[in-house]
Amino acid sequence: MPPDVSTLIFGCGYLGSRVARRLLDRGEIVFAATRSSDRARQLQRLGCRTVVADVTEPSSLTGLPQVDRVLYAIGYDRRSDRSIQEVYAGGLQAVLDAVPPGFEKLLYISSTGVYSQTGDAWIDEQSPCEPVREGGKAALAAERVLQDHASGLRGVILRLAGIYGPGRVPYLDKMRQGEPIPSPQRGFLNLIHVEDAASIVLAALDRATPPALFCVSDGQPVKRGDYYREAAKRIGAPQPRFATDPQTPAASRASSSKRVSNRRLVEQLGVTLAFSSYREGLAAILSAESSR
Repeated sequence: MPPDVSTLIFGCGYLGSRVARRLLDRGEIVFAATRSSDRARQLQRLGCRTVVADVTEPSSLTGLPQVDRVLYAIGYDRRSDRSIQEVYAGGLQAVLDAVPPGFEKLLYISSTGVYSQTGDAWIDEQSPCEPVREGGKAALAAERVLQDHASGLRGVILRLAGIYGPGRVPYLDKMRQGEPIPSPQRGFLNLIHVEDAASIVLAALDRATPPALFCVSDGQPVKRGDYYREAAKRIGAPQPRFATDPQTPAASRASSSKRVSNRRLVEQLGVTLAFSSYREGLAAILSAESSR
């Protein structure tokens, strides 16, 4: 991309900040929208041009910059006094209405939570979406906001599997201490390493032809028990124990076990993953942590 290409990012968190850094490293212009003045100063030090705005307050979105691409990667802060529907669907609606016309592409970071298939079924972009959990319902509502908007023909939807990476491998302390993990062993995890997720976002910004929809995973689903056993082995902990019938979000997600295909992603965007499965990802993450 030429250096004068500009991208406006809503949600410079775990994933969005990595995308911003890569765009900046390519010499591109990055505008980052954030609710916090403190966070705005951090992003400015990174090299971003910042906009202090709240997607749930449309009046704060006036005067957004004219850009080539928009990335909506806002996650839900459970401490917020806004509902997840307001942040996902309502926020995206407000952004679509406020962004100056003329942008080429808008990427919405959705979730494979829009699927609720059971029985370890393989799913892809053509599979029916009937979410049962609030996060999946809100993500699907936001997708429909984008598809129904006048700018919908410029939309690209990325349905991300669970993002993991440095600082995002749960229950390591419990495994080290031999405590039961509050997660079931059953059910498939569908994962994508955060660095691969950032690479895929850039590939979609550069090469996806809108309107488009992609499932984003490493294509190597793993049973929850096997994932935690591999993590325990990597940190030299005993074989993990699992709590019986834990009342946790992971237990709720396990009730809709599915396997996510990434075939369209690989074939159409030509992405080569740095971490082809959870094994390579955990090895890199946990070896780096042990060397600190």
